[in-house]
Amino acid sequence: MDVHIVPGVKARDVAEAHSKDLLHQSEYECTCMTYWVDEKRESIFCLIEAPDKKAVEEMHNRAHGLIPNKVIEVSSSVVEAFLGRIYDPENAVTTDDGLKVFADPSFRILLFIQTEDPVLLNYRLGPVEAMELTQQFNQLVRQNIQEYNGREAQHHGNDFIISFSSAKDAVSCSLAIQSALISSEKKVPYFKMGLSAGEPIVNKNSLFGDVIEKARNITAIVQNGQLILSSAVIELVAKDDLLPKKDNVMALKPQDERTVDMLFTGLEENWQDPEFDITAYCQSINMSKSQLYRKTVSLTGLSPNLLLKDYRLQKAKELMKKQQYSIAQVTYEAGFTSPSYFTKCFKKKYSLLPMEYLDILYPPAVE
Repeated sequence: MDVHIVPGVKARDVAEAHSKDLLHQSEYECTCMTYWVDEKRESIFCLIEAPDKKAVEEMHNRAHGLIPNKVIEVSSSVVEAFLGRIYDPENAVTTDDGLKVFADPSFRILLFIQTEDPVLLNYRLGPVEAMELTQQFNQLVRQNIQEYNGREAQHHGNDFIISFSSAKDAVSCSLAIQSALISSEKKVPYFKMGLSAGEPIVNKNSLFGDVIEKARNITAIVQNGQLILSSAVIELVAKDDLLPKKDNVMALKPQDERTVDMLFTGLEENWQDPEFDITAYCQSINMSKSQLYRKTVSLTGLSPNLLLKDYRLQKAKELMKKQQYSIAQVTYEAGFTSPSYFTKCFKKKYSLLPMEYLDILYPPAVE
């Protein structure tokens, strides 16, 4: 998929450029599948089967001279999950001169739902009750996705990512899920939700990577049962009067959102470095220790030391799920300085030892 930023772009202009791409696609072993154009945001995203990025750039240059601002590799199934199609829309209008013209923006609102780690849920409740609770939760979420025109883009472990074309639908769906869970007479799992919005390609080399990262980061700062909205989503629904004034719904201010981004960028870039301490954290995001302390406590409820430790513990669990590491390997891969200290922190945070966590993930073979 590639992105073009074209000031003043119109849908017909893109249709004409696309028709020229089709004339030259075979010369570069490309297949131009479809595109999305957003006149308001002046962006175009093209989905193309191609041998490599160079072929895409050369084809565009030969056809009309519009070189992409960026090209990334994507899976067509992932594109369809987030954007709803991988070919031209069925209702596209064909003009008298044979052009298929449509203005179909790729901007999406993503709902990120995080629930309790399945391994910890299994440990806490037992496999039967944990599975029953998870199934009930998934069913409730999927019912609301369908009712509010969402698309289940990803579901891995304890994370849901749901894609919406409409901010109003996204917020309404989030509030409906939250309300149903909070008011339920049945036992409900730990959960928290975050809404962010944006385009498929910005800085990261993965589809909606920047939007997903934003959603994860802002969701990380809320508590069980809370919903948080990025400033972009708040702006989109400002006129709809959708947001109730409740403690379990947070509207993030732009300046706080920037600070959250900065805090988690610093963590993501350095968590594996055992020498990355609070002094290094301050240097990486250009803050004094007093500023860092005030910001982290204000936004996350945690001190910088606890935030860094919790981040490393979360990453340690992710490492365990990717590969059957030893405790020593996990310790140093996750930036901890000794297995004994890692074990102590893990036990305090999750109420079980790292080895017990591994045993649930990878049960010993029974002879």
